[in-house]
Amino acid sequence: MKRLFSFSRLHLIPVAGFVLLIFLFSACKKTVDTGARQPAAGLMAFNLVPDKASIGVALSGNNFTNVPLFYTSYTGGYQGVFLGNRDVSSYDFSSHTTLATTTQLFKDSAYYSLFVLGNNGNYSNIIVQDNLDSLSSTTGEAYVRFVNAIPDSSKPMVTISTNGTNVINSNAAYATVSDFTGVTPGDISITVTNESTINTHRTISVEGGKIYTILLTGIPGETDAIKAVQIKFITNGTIKP
Repeated sequence: MKRLFSFSRLHLIPVAGFVLLIFLFSACKKTVDTGARQPAAGLMAFNLVPDKASIGVALSGNNFTNVPLFYTSYTGGYQGVFLGNRDVSSYDFSSHTTLATTTQLFKDSAYYSLFVLGNNGNYSNIIVQDNLDSLSSTTGEAYVRFVNAIPDSSKPMVTISTNGTNVINSNAAYATVSDFTGVTPGDISITVTNESTINTHRTISVEGGKIYTILLTGIPGETDAIKAVQIKFITNGTIKP
């Protein structure tokens, strides 16, 4: 059985105070106290809201983030959550004003990502199941996906290439989260452009067996360096046979 065995806190400022849940979902793992594994899902949350310096997340009325998620920060790893249908709310951490609420079914041993998106009073919670168990560790590839968190009505072209070959080359509407795609380890080139207000490029290095999420963030035309359109990335984890 493949499983995610490590979580990284690279490339974005992660939230302090969380414990990384290594081997969270091992089907064979026994707990010391009960002799039985506690069923759980894993959730990783991101603040991709450029006009909110910090946000919080609550699950069914209980805080999921006890410290603020600053803009472009994330929880630093998958955190364990109880199973079943849960109300997921994002809120302004300073004013406690709700930004968006949605409902998500959390299943045992499944991993999820929550991307809080929006700008100027229009916000949304985008939750996707990260199908990590479907990714092969035998190919030696790295795996990448992207989320378009740029609040704009255009559908910019997102291109990810390795060794001169495009592995992703498609128009992506706002709030699009792509599937994970295998790429050859090494340098990969990332471009997002609508040939007008969005035109950003970055080259990053990826390692075989690791899983990455590329974050396309910022506001088109923004001159503030923090809020300008940019490309960031995080490492979701590493897979082993």
